Amino acid sequence: MKIGILCYPTYGGSGIVATELGMALAEKGYEVHFISSALPARLDVANPNIFFHKVNVQTYPLFQYQPYDIALSSMIYRVVNLYKLDILHAHYAIPYAYAAFTAKQMLKEEGKDIPLVTTLHGTDITLVGQHPSYKHAVEFSINQSDTITSVSESLKKDTLQKFQIKKEIQVIHNFIDNSEFEELTLCARKQLANDDEKILMHVSNLRPVKRVSEVLEIFKNVEKKIKSKLIIIGEGPDMEIINAFLEENPNLMDKIRLMGKVNDLYKILELADVFILPSEQESFGLAALEAMAASTPVISSNAGGIPEVNIQGVTGFLAEIGNVEAMSNYTYKLLSDENLLAEMKKNAKVQAEKFDLQNILPIYIKMYEETLERFKN
Repeated sequence: MKIGILCYPTYGGSGIVATELGMALAEKGYEVHFISSALPARLDVANPNIFFHKVNVQTYPLFQYQPYDIALSSMIYRVVNLYKLDILHAHYAIPYAYAAFTAKQMLKEEGKDIPLVTTLHGTDITLVGQHPSYKHAVEFSINQSDTITSVSESLKKDTLQKFQIKKEIQVIHNFIDNSEFEELTLCARKQLANDDEKILMHVSNLRPVKRVSEVLEIFKNVEKKIKSKLIIIGEGPDMEIINAFLEENPNLMDKIRLMGKVNDLYKILELADVFILPSEQESFGLAALEAMAASTPVISSNAGGIPEVNIQGVTGFLAEIGNVEAMSNYTYKLLSDENLLAEMKKNAKVQAEKFDLQNILPIYIKMYEETLERFKN
């Protein structure tokens, strides 16, 4: 099977899932063609079954904004023709599902066609897709897809509420490769905290939806009672909120460490005692799953698909969005009880293994095969 994957090249969840899925398929012997504006961040092009096709946009003085969607559709059309692809998989509705539909129409003019799978990842439905400039085009392109999947039951529900979808949506959860996580190394932990300190951690792109100000407030509340450090990984617009917090709380300056983007995220996650995720919106909660794969319990909001990953009282605790007091109390409860912490660390790892790549990959392969079978008939 020759599969074309359309995705964003950035570190965002949809790009990560698309890349990891494509590489896993390539390891199984499938020929996988990535079509994107740049080389996806985690893509290993050394695998002979992986091909990358960069979408080039021709600059022209007439255009105030370069017509990326047209260039994308043209590249999809060319790759399908040149490499005789069997199926297309668009990750994120905008612009990939829409561009793929246009490419399909171009192919039909030549008596050819190819099935299209569209995976909905979150903000393409709950945020961007709701804008009047995009909503009808998003709805149209989703309905024109041959198979629709979403990364959580929560996102499926949101999609059906916000759009007039005429086809079934199959839920295929996001996944993690548990084999990439190693055992805790105490010497590495000592670089971040003293033996008598607990480590709280937050990883995100520091956008307003991640509510980093609440991460800081939770840490401030907990640190009053338990010696601890806060590690924040990621970059984004709300870095200014962190800087302002540090200016207002100079006594916490040496308690908070900002690490920016890191390459060995998994190794650092394993050093945490608790992961803080108070997000306002999460279609799935991939960051929570990565933490749990590192045997780290999660204190989170109950936004979106997070409750499908983080189980209340088992792998961590959940609270209503914005309830800083509850999340602070849960964090203190967990960190002040070594037996409870040890139990939840084990539970978190067990839960993460349910979402292991080896469990989810066969579901994707079966979905491709069923889509191709329906398409032929």
